[in-house]
Amino acid sequence: MIFGRPERGKPPVEPVTLKILVAGGFGVGKTTLVGAVSEIRPLRTEEVLTEAGRPVDDISGVEAKNTTTVAMDFGRITLREDLVLYLFGTPGQERFWFMWDELSEGALGAVVLADTRRLEDCFAAVDYFERRSIPFLVGVNCFEGAARYPADDVRRALDLDDHVPLLMCDARDRESVKEVLVGVVQHAMARAARLRRTVTA
Repeated sequence: MIFGRPERGKPPVEPVTLKILVAGGFGVGKTTLVGAVSEIRPLRTEEVLTEAGRPVDDISGVEAKNTTTVAMDFGRITLREDLVLYLFGTPGQERFWFMWDELSEGALGAVVLADTRRLEDCFAAVDYFERRSIPFLVGVNCFEGAARYPADDVRRALDLDDHVPLLMCDARDRESVKEVLVGVVQHAMARAARLRRTVTA
């Protein structure tokens, strides 16, 4: 590159941009995951938990949590020169689920984060993406001090279809999160290719 311009003969690459949702229960690590990989300063819509919200916000198992996402988290990561992911973290509490339909519009796929200490909290997200035929991957966020279970046991507990990928991850670790994001992109693209073959067969 010369003086900020592309070298002659090498036109700038126009990257493909894909939208990925990050969903799951309250306090499962969605905001942390987006922040761990975003190459821009993440947009966060966090508010402090209040006494008024305690009757509706179940914080059992995440008692140290004192903020909550009320709209979305947003971040961006370039996986390759020609591939950029826009990440949208969804709010976890049921009272904010009306945002999910807006956020899922045009999404290639989704990551459903799960916490083995509160596994039932991700059932709603799994059900949401299954019902709307949005390809998704389950990322089990391995919290310190939480019991570790074999992937097959977690899969059975979530009653996942065989084709749904499940990966262990650390939402704080950039490389771990990148593996999850690459996994969901590959899963969504493979599913799209299968559908195309079915239509043309």
